[in-house]
Amino acid sequence: MRAARLITMVLLLQSRPAMTAAELARELEVSERTVARDAQALSEAGIPVYADRGRAGGYRLIGGYRTRLTGLARGEAEALFLSGVPQALREMGLADAALAARLKVSAALLPSLRDASRTAAQRFHLDAPAWFRSPEAPPLLPAVADAVWDDRRITARYRRGEDVVERRLEPYGLVLKAGVWYLCARPAGHDAFRVYRVDRLTAVAADEERFARDAGFDLPAFWAERAEQFARSLLRAEVVVRLSEEGVRRLPGAVDPAGAREALEGAGAPDERGRVTVTLPVESEEVAHGQLTALGPEAEVLAPEGLRARFASDARRLAGLYAP
Repeated sequence: MRAARLITMVLLLQSRPAMTAAELARELEVSERTVARDAQALSEAGIPVYADRGRAGGYRLIGGYRTRLTGLARGEAEALFLSGVPQALREMGLADAALAARLKVSAALLPSLRDASRTAAQRFHLDAPAWFRSPEAPPLLPAVADAVWDDRRITARYRRGEDVVERRLEPYGLVLKAGVWYLCARPAGHDAFRVYRVDRLTAVAADEERFARDAGFDLPAFWAERAEQFARSLLRAEVVVRLSEEGVRRLPGAVDPAGAREALEGAGAPDERGRVTVTLPVESEEVAHGQLTALGPEAEVLAPEGLRARFASDARRLAGLYAP
């Protein structure tokens, strides 16, 4: 533990002209007294750490000292590519590896470029979870992530409805979608890949044996295709809607965007008032009612009759609320 802290301290000092004891203590999560002891230990080991006394003092490396401890370990290099998603790193147990990788990269940069990581972090940040949600990381996520990194088969128990099933899986990749983690894996003995919600896993045991990864598997392409299939599989009903020009513009933001594009592409010519009639795929009449309500008077439901009657009832109730 202390050896790792001493290495981190050297890399921090190498990446900046000087640091105060308070700054080092904050970065290393230790006391200032521990920083002083560590600096003394480094000096005794032949690393030229110099302490400037006084209120404006601090610690720095002298004599152009450059450590050779800048080679990235495999885990650190992999974590570096995920460093723009700090919450995801913490949930997968990779935060320490990413910090070490960033320090090593900073130490290897020219002095004029060493503030790049800080300036970038102040300008770009990715917040993956959806609004009004504080998702908790699935407890088995670190174990699954380890198996994904190491290409190790897992035996997983998975909640499917009221039942719990057991599967032998080859875990190929993890996807974070709107704050929910998904595992893309191939069941043992099968050619097709499937998707599992990580928060529905109840047990995970990794094998010692590694599987041979299919070099042709493309995680982003697989997820994009599967996500589109899932979205389209939900659209089991149809409604006929007459839209104003404003309704046409707002439709993709109110319903499934792909379904909206398909409906608009198949629409006929506008009528004399500029209105367009479309046949729109929807999940259900109940869902369509909530979605199309957002369009207000810019959309008129023509069919099915039951949904049209619901909007007519809504209109009467609204007229009663807003009548003078």
